[in-house]
Amino acid sequence: MAHGTLRVYLGAAPGVGKTYAMLAEGRRQRRRGVDVVIGFMEDYGRRMTRLMAEGLETVPRHTLVHRGAPFTEMDLDAVLRRRPDLALVDEIAHTNVPGSRNVKRWQDIEELRAAGIDVLTTVNIQHLESLNEVVERITEVRQRETVPDAVVRAADQIEVVDMSADALRRRMSDGFVYAPEKVDDALNHYFRVGNLTALRELALLWAADRVDEALQRYRTEAHIHRPWAARERVVVALSGGPEGDTLVRRAERIVARGAGGELLAVHVVRADGLAGAAPELLDRQRALVERAGGSYHEVTAEDPAAAVLDFAREHNASQIVIGATRRGRLGALFHRSIATAIVQGSGEDFDCYVVTHEEAAHGRLLRRGRRSSG
Repeated sequence: MAHGTLRVYLGAAPGVGKTYAMLAEGRRQRRRGVDVVIGFMEDYGRRMTRLMAEGLETVPRHTLVHRGAPFTEMDLDAVLRRRPDLALVDEIAHTNVPGSRNVKRWQDIEELRAAGIDVLTTVNIQHLESLNEVVERITEVRQRETVPDAVVRAADQIEVVDMSADALRRRMSDGFVYAPEKVDDALNHYFRVGNLTALRELALLWAADRVDEALQRYRTEAHIHRPWAARERVVVALSGGPEGDTLVRRAERIVARGAGGELLAVHVVRADGLAGAAPELLDRQRALVERAGGSYHEVTAEDPAAAVLDFAREHNASQIVIGATRRGRLGALFHRSIATAIVQGSGEDFDCYVVTHEEAAHGRLLRRGRRSSG
């Protein structure tokens, strides 16, 4: 039996229209002849959401009693018996009432998919486990319901339901999100412009990372080896010499010019075992890279220049930053021929920046590439 597909509608905050978009897609699929049911949907009193659900078959919920109070949940067994082509199941991060077969709704969704049922679902960025603490620092609100990032990343399709902070606040003021008595408090706290802008950026960047993963898979499957610079990804080559601090800071400034950039530092360990890198300097530079939000990598190779170029191509880099040649000891790793080989070997694939530093032999900034070094 074929595994059902999963499509996730991702939003930055409540009220952006995730459930509405899910229902609209369900209606479109039904018009195409697909057997669609609502397994679980919350309209939170939002009239337009309720209207969008009209006409779609809904599987009745079942009731569980917890601590003397009744709660309703999706009737997983009823949906499995009904066996539609497509089930709409809101709020993948939801925690089920104790006594349910599964602890989390995403586990219910996995059962539906294992039975061959396609699923549409929704989630807000604050419910992703990896971002839960970040969102708490921004909003000062702890979200207790989370879903593992891997569950959402594994979806066949992720669609961002986006809305500007001002537009969402207008929707809030017009009464389309919360009841009137809750609007002022929401606008003055969780739904402040700064909060919403930060959450929106988190959602877009998280989705961009997922898209980048899909792009990398496509390039691998299609045997495309030349980089496609869909985003700014800067590789800084570290020799383990004192110039590394300068290179990392220059790379950090390049990445900071636009949103969504990525910094990767690579140090090549000679396969012949020749020493040259100072461990204490590499440790310091690794910490500097990580403080800048980048990642540090080590590779072992006979040819350091080829290894840096291979690393840059593998990671779909847009630019490489290397240090100008040092007089005397540059270490066994990076010297004039290696820097030159990186520049010459980059061809049209990368912009290469050869950066001056106090130990440089020439004291000049050399630049080759289509972008300005700034």
